[in-house]
Amino acid sequence: MNHQAIYNTHPTARNIRGDNVFDIDGNPVTLDQALVDTETARLQAEYDSKEYARLRQAEYPSIEECVHAILDDDLEALQAKRAEVKARFPK
Repeated sequence: MNHQAIYNTHPTARNIRGDNVFDIDGNPVTLDQALVDTETARLQAEYDSKEYARLRQAEYPSIEECVHAILDDDLEALQAKRAEVKARFPK
């Protein structure tokens, strides 16, 4: 079960234990599985659509590299590296 999809589609859900969902008072919550499945698919599509950002993040210069580029007046090389990463992982 996708916990976030359950919380998004069933506002009274507060606790998930295994396949059981409970409200704040500990009462069972009946799930609309079709609604949960639709929300799970939406969340997965949203996650997949941002893959480029995750890939870029791993390749971008570190904060330390950025600080050194600023202090060493080497911003052009830094921008070139960032542009290369963006070209490899387009939106």
